[in-house]
Formats: sequence, structure tokens, C-alpha cells
Amino acid sequence: MPTASLPPADLAALRAIGWPYAGAVEDPQWRQAMEKHPAARPARVIEQHRSGYAVADAPEASVRAESLPEWQRPRFPAHERPAVGDWVLMEEARIVALLPRHTGIKRGAAGEHYHQQVIAANIDTVFIVSGLDADYNPRRIERYLLLVGSGGAQPVVVLTKADRTDLVDEAVDALADTAREVPVLAVNARDAGSAAVLSPWLRPGHTIVLVGSSGAGKSTLINTLLGDERMRTGAVRDSDDRGRHTTTYRALLTLPSGACIIDTPGMRELKPTGEEDLAEGGFDDIEALAAQCRFRNCAHQREPGCAVREAIERGDLDEERFANYLKLRGEVSAAADKLAVRTAQMVDARVQSKASHKRTDGKPRRR
Repeated sequence: MPTASLPPADLAALRAIGWPYAGAVEDPQWRQAMEKHPAARPARVIEQHRSGYAVADAPEASVRAESLPEWQRPRFPAHERPAVGDWVLMEEARIVALLPRHTGIKRGAAGEHYHQQVIAANIDTVFIVSGLDADYNPRRIERYLLLVGSGGAQPVVVLTKADRTDLVDEAVDALADTAREVPVLAVNARDAGSAAVLSPWLRPGHTIVLVGSSGAGKSTLINTLLGDERMRTGAVRDSDDRGRHTTTYRALLTLPSGACIIDTPGMRELKPTGEEDLAEGGFDDIEALAAQCRFRNCAHQREPGCAVREAIERGDLDEERFANYLKLRGEVSAAADKLAVRTAQMVDARVQSKASHKRTDGKPRRR
């Protein structure tokens, strides 16, 4: 198969599921991988299960895929395994290579030991979905914006259940500082006419992932965009408006508009990975204020000449948002320390493994 371009029929089918090139493959790393596996064909990961993957090289053409043996090893880094949205190279029903990601969204996985979890890969837009009920929480939306900001995709805040409240305008206004340059849209997820406001991001070949809490309306919104009750939905509890995990795995679907959309299970824990940039994650204004403080090590408490405290006192900076910034900054810093330790351990393990192979090198050891 030529590496510079694909046959027109194959290219058209791949473009329908988000292939990023209209002609020749421009990414040199992708070309190199395709040259290494000339008999392989590109495919996209459309489902991720504990037991394996489903991939497709055209709409509605999924097959179960056999993954590389090293991906099954317990110590293999989870974020280096394929995720929904990834592009892979296939020979028969076997994945032979994972193509480098252009964009993505990931989080620090739950638990004491540091590792990263990729939520979705090669995405253009992230719909951060929050219900206009007890699910609505500007501080949690800030946390999502931080995670999305470092991944290269465009965030859009989608407030669902707009038909259940008279406080839509107030909720949107309350996110003016939180979302800043990010679009904030309120919709009735069950109504196609209301959801049509999302159409600018639902272009052919465009890939969108929905993230948010259980019960926020992600699956309901996808069903409306599909025009089909394909995704299972469930009622939320009256006591706290929380939903059950009706979506149990990540899946990529093709919409009638030609866009690709990824549904994800609700996430209760949103831990930074340590790679986030607070300025790119929506706190650029606070970072700019901190740079104006008289002292470089200003803690923004009672120090003289603190530009941050002055902005809070003038009413230019919300104190709750600043407190959340400090909390997230601490979490990012702590995660970065764990990442550095984890990286050093992995480098040491690889050096020792190479040294071990070099010592043996097919020769019997001396006794």
C-alpha cells in the first residue's frame, strides 16, 4: 500500500470516520510507521473494553482486534495502549502499530500509584456536559477545562436540561469568568431543535468527545444527535440528581451529519496528570496577575503589593475561583512530582533490561 496516499475508495471510507488527511499523509511519524508495515491498513479504534478493542476502517464496519502482546503486560503504561479515537495499523485482525496521537484528553487514574488514563484520542472538540440541576458546578467545570486545555482539542461547555429551569441565563453568566474564551451553550438534550446549536462542531470528519458526570445527559444528547435511541439512558435520583453509569465503555459513533462522536462513562474523579498548563487550562488571567506581584514567591495571602489580592478586593477576581486555582495548582504540582519519579523508574527499568539482554546475548552465563 502506498504510504504517501491511499486508494480513493479507502480514503473516502477512512475520511468518513475522521481520517485527518484528504490526500497524502503529512505526519512523518505516521508515514514511517506505514513504511515499516507496508501490508497493513489503517483503522480507527471505535470501542475499548477490558478484554480488547473494536476497530473500523469504514462507517458501520467494526471488527474485533487482537492487540500486541506487550500491551497485555501488567506493567505496560496504560496511556501507551490504544484508546477510543486512536488510529492503528492492522494486518488481518491483528493490530501491529499504534499511530502517534495528534490530540487527546487524559486524567490521572484513581488509586495511590501514579498512572495516566486516556479518555479519548485524536479529537477536535470536547463537549464538557453539565446538567442544569444539582450536577451544575462551576468549579468542576474549571477542572475539566484544565484537563482539556493541555490536550490540544477545543473545549465547549454544554449545559443540558435547559428546559427544567428558569435560571439558564444566570448559569451561563456565572461561567463568564470560568469559561472565558470557551463557548457556553444551554440545550434541551432531548430536543433536536435545541441541540442544533451544536451544529458548528458537528461537521463531516470532525471528532467530538462528551465528558461529564453520570446523569448529565451525554447519552441522551447523543441519541438526539443520532436520531435514534441507540445509547442506553437512565433516570437520575430525585435526592441529588445523580445518574447511574448507563454508559459502561467508551465508543465512537458516526452521526448523520458526518461527524464522529465519542460517548464516555461518567467520571467522578478528575485528577491532573502533572502535565497540565494552568494558563492554557483557563487560568491565564490569574497567572498574569501573579506575575505582577511585588515578590516573586508571593503566596497571595497578606503580602504587600500582591496583585492577586488587589484584584479580589476590587471585585475583578472571584475568590472561590482563585481558591480553586490554588487547589488545582497544588494537585498539578504533586502529580508532576509523581510523574517525574515514575519516568525515572521506567528509564532505570529499561536500562537494566537492556543490560541484562546484553550480558546474556544468547551465551550461557559463567558460574
